[in-house]
Amino acid sequence: MRTDTVNRPTPSDDVWTVRRILDWTIPHLKQHGSESPRLDAEILLAHARGCPRIQLYTHFDDPLTDAQRTVMRDLVKRRAAAEPVAYLVGHREFFGLDFRVSSDVLIPRPDTETLVVEAIEWLRQQTQMRVLDMGTGSGCIAISLAVTCRRADVTAIDLSAAAIAIAQQNAQTHGVTDRIRFLHGDLFAPLADGEQFDLIASNPPYITSAELGTLAPDVRLHEPLSALDGGQDGLDVIRRLVAHAPRFLVAGGRLLIEIACEQADSVTRLLTANGSYEEIAVLRDLAKKPRVVRAARKQ
Repeated sequence: MRTDTVNRPTPSDDVWTVRRILDWTIPHLKQHGSESPRLDAEILLAHARGCPRIQLYTHFDDPLTDAQRTVMRDLVKRRAAAEPVAYLVGHREFFGLDFRVSSDVLIPRPDTETLVVEAIEWLRQQTQMRVLDMGTGSGCIAISLAVTCRRADVTAIDLSAAAIAIAQQNAQTHGVTDRIRFLHGDLFAPLADGEQFDLIASNPPYITSAELGTLAPDVRLHEPLSALDGGQDGLDVIRRLVAHAPRFLVAGGRLLIEIACEQADSVTRLLTANGSYEEIAVLRDLAKKPRVVRAARKQ
């Protein structure tokens, strides 16, 4: 396994076992900026071999076929150039479910599970579960809620037709196409007059335009800009959500918005100033950082 960018000696072609591939790839990816080189190497190698990652540990001395080595060589080269692992293998786990992803959608992240957990806990106390997922992307929020809350009736909206196509495929994979309606359009525009929901959830773009250039290369160069750029202060889309959500929420209905940790006070002020919300609260993720702002439409 050779790449043009490496000068280190490599084993001879006839001894490329699982162990030696990993021993070579891990320092190579670390040298090229990977923050999790062992995990990246294992995921890529499992994908190249068409096996579960855990199986690598029981097959350390198995040699790779020529075809597997060719696939692995290409994957490592692309990962070393900062292409995200999730895009390379075509999927990412979220909330215990496997989601297909491509460069048309934001890669699901564990931080967003904070929003999903809050949504599930609240929905399970309701007699009706009409849910709107605004900016659905891969569909990870909408589908996780539909899978977990079997009575939920979910609508998912995205501005990107390509993202909607990915989300629909994920819904089919998880058997919830009959309970998720996918709509293409800008925020609330695709909805009919008078439609209302018990819960509106959103992971909107919230990175400031100035910060985009400082993001890690795998994010900055490969993930969709439209799913990241929140404008000058990161709140462009959040302002619109806060302004228009009351019209589409039932009295007492919940609004959940994922935020950057430093935006908690600003978003709280937006909700308070609007006058249509009560029970405003900031929820923290597993790292104890502000991650979701919750509010209820006034009764």
